[in-house]
Amino acid sequence: MKIQLQQLSKSFGEKVAVDIPQLEIGDGEIIGLVGNNGAGKTTLFRLMLDLLRADSGEVLFTPHGGPKDQSPASVQSSASAQSSASTQSSVSAQSPAPVQSSASTLSSQTSQFTALSDVSRVSIDPAKSEEWKKMTGAFIDDTFLIDFLSVEEYLDFIIRVQGLSSVDWNVSDDPLVQGFREFAEGQIFDQKKLIREYSAGNKQKIGIMAAMISRPELLILDEPFNFLDPTGQNFLKKLLLDYHHRTGATILISSHNLQHLVDVSTRVVLLEDGKVIEDLANDNQQALTALNDYFKV
Repeated sequence: MKIQLQQLSKSFGEKVAVDIPQLEIGDGEIIGLVGNNGAGKTTLFRLMLDLLRADSGEVLFTPHGGPKDQSPASVQSSASAQSSASTQSSVSAQSPAPVQSSASTLSSQTSQFTALSDVSRVSIDPAKSEEWKKMTGAFIDDTFLIDFLSVEEYLDFIIRVQGLSSVDWNVSDDPLVQGFREFAEGQIFDQKKLIREYSAGNKQKIGIMAAMISRPELLILDEPFNFLDPTGQNFLKKLLLDYHHRTGATILISSHNLQHLVDVSTRVVLLEDGKVIEDLANDNQQALTALNDYFKV
């Protein structure tokens, strides 16, 4: 997905949180967003997700029509899934669409966004249209979780709303689900407890998996390395890079961990006081030197 920010601004009283005259993100880029506390990273993500109203300017999403890992058979099922999902709200668990009993996994379904050929390359303003929600996954903080559900109930709920086939989380051979199990490190699935009972690190993992489960064309993660132990951080980097390789999705990640950020990003955008200070290419991790110089004390 291509993203354009044009004359985008947001202030809280006299504090300027975001002031970006122009920024363009290309299809399939992995953007690392970095900056000190209060730089505007989370505010920018919330503006992009229509969780905040901008004072001026606009955000434009231009879909590319679906991830690369689709199969011809999945297009028909995805079109059906889009029709089903579009009639459901995020609280429609009382009357979910029927879940297929087929043993096929999410990989044969891909995402419902493969049915977007009719709107491919048409820009969408998230403040004026709901279409972007069908192709976007995001995790900002644990308020995104439904914490009175178990992990399986929560992920199954998302799958039903999206119109995808059910998943056996313990035995599925779907590459994404296998990546989830590796990321979970045996501490998340089949634990027989509610999300609210998990540690902060495992809640972080649950939120990240929930954002990715529908194979979104755009993935936005705010400080995803927070609360994760070193092994979990490395598993997350592998999960994101594998996902990007299979789907070609556009991924936006913020982090205070410079090394992790440059390990996964194709480009790094440095924010300070809501403004873009540096826009750095990151071939062969060359952005790390500039970042270390900027944050040197």
